[in-house]
Amino acid sequence: MTEYSRESGSLTGLTDQEAQEFHALFMKGFFIFTMIAIVAHILVWAWRPWLPGPDGYTLLDHLGTQAVLVAQATSTLTFIGG
Repeated sequence: MTEYSRESGSLTGLTDQEAQEFHALFMKGFFIFTMIAIVAHILVWAWRPWLPGPDGYTLLDHLGTQAVLVAQATSTLTFIGG
């Protein structure tokens, strides 16, 4: 392996043009990853907010209970009809 020379000015051994190309690709990838993460966080927030409302998570508990009852009723009707 060659040692770092102060004349080249690069620890990686890349030329200036190669370093700029790598940086451009890295920044595009980072931007795409960040956009996907932001969209994912917005969707999760819409599904289930991280901070409770003034009544806490009671509304979510109530909706969850109703969802279970609807699922049980649907499965019972399916069984009777089948």
